[in-house]
Amino acid sequence: MLKFVFAVLLVTGCKKNDKITPELSASPSEITLPAEGGTADIAINGNAQWTVSNGASWLHLSKTSGSSGSSTIQATATSNQTGAARSVVLSVDAANGQARIVKVSQPATIYPSYNTSPQAPVSTGMSTAVQLAAKFKLGWNIGNTLEATGGETSWGNPQITEAYVKSVKQLGFTAIRLPCAWDLHVDNKATAHIDQNWMNRVKEVVGYCVNNGLYVMLNIHWDGGWLENNISKLKQDSVNAKQKALWEQIATVMRDFDEHLMFASANEPAADNAEEMEVLALYHQTFVDAVRSTGGKNSHRVLILQGPSTSATLTSDLMSTLPKDPVDNRLMVEVHNYTPSQFCFLGEDVSWGKMVYYWGAGNHSTIEPDRNPTYGEEDAHISDFDKVKAKFVDKGIPVIMGEYGAYRRDGSPHIPKDLALHNKSVDYWITFVTREALARGIKPFWWDTGGALDRNNSTVKDQRTIDALLAGAK
Repeated sequence: MLKFVFAVLLVTGCKKNDKITPELSASPSEITLPAEGGTADIAINGNAQWTVSNGASWLHLSKTSGSSGSSTIQATATSNQTGAARSVVLSVDAANGQARIVKVSQPATIYPSYNTSPQAPVSTGMSTAVQLAAKFKLGWNIGNTLEATGGETSWGNPQITEAYVKSVKQLGFTAIRLPCAWDLHVDNKATAHIDQNWMNRVKEVVGYCVNNGLYVMLNIHWDGGWLENNISKLKQDSVNAKQKALWEQIATVMRDFDEHLMFASANEPAADNAEEMEVLALYHQTFVDAVRSTGGKNSHRVLILQGPSTSATLTSDLMSTLPKDPVDNRLMVEVHNYTPSQFCFLGEDVSWGKMVYYWGAGNHSTIEPDRNPTYGEEDAHISDFDKVKAKFVDKGIPVIMGEYGAYRRDGSPHIPKDLALHNKSVDYWITFVTREALARGIKPFWWDTGGALDRNNSTVKDQRTIDALLAGAK
């Protein structure tokens, strides 16, 4: 009996001397609530009583204290109409000495929400990005038209007709890029509401493409530079709000088009370093979220994201991650190519360089050696294409070369002395760049503003350019 009591005392004594390991967790550690207001759950787990301190009047917590075990707090934010993003750090403190923090952020509500009729997701008939990229090969830009600052015809081109779209297809192109302005067609600046006449006109043109079996890429182009020239922390709240408002409207109206329609977030966003890339990534995330929120076919539509300055080099170096997307494998990346610019489009000699008339290892002029290129020849293109292929294409992320082109200088006042070699150089650039891009799974879209195909009667104006493009696509 004495031995038994002694044993019990030993066991009891051990239990009294055991120390309980303090436990506390708060998840998630970061929350972003919608600008219009919303609620998110915070899970608290621990083995002691705890309290939460909250210094934000705009954030309501369903409870601010609890005991050991598992608890859930609902954090509810009011609409943020302050004009600036706001955040608060919640401190969770337990009686066992443990402490955790949860950061809650909320962007500003500058414009009303236009996602007023979301639909259930539709995945039927909506291909992945890789599957969709395999369905088109050579693309065509209808440039200087829907993005023109004074309206569709203000830059000298006629209205787009279905006959013109059919003529592009008959030439052998399988996709069309529609550069488009939207903020320039807002009829209420305070609400960022898009003029419905303009919206209906763009929808009509998209219909011309889709109804004729062409894949079509619709973007927000330069559009006065409201996004492209404001890739900065200072401007990100207001730009982000407009990005959301415009894309909610565009996506809702275009929602019923099938997979032939792709949306593109921007055009040539002027981002050149890691900090600017971080801001650009936020704009792209807003684009993805806005489109997906409208539902229907938009829930699985392929979306295209522009690299920083649409430079192949900068995109490979700085675009390390893509936005979070609730649906897998529906994102593409876009770059542009006018290398070297002195050969491709420079229209006069400038302080930083002279026009180049000749291009390619076998096309250097002995008559005008000062018009030969000093950079940007075959090896530069191959290097850029290889970088993009390794960074994205090889990882199942298709790449669009959304703009590219080299143009002839065969009229006064700048006429190459060796015009035949100049034309040969242009032909070679077009064929080489098209072929090498396609060889690496990069889909090229030729930039045309009416120089190769007459917009008035749908006849070919520059057969050599068309032939060079088709040769590169063989």
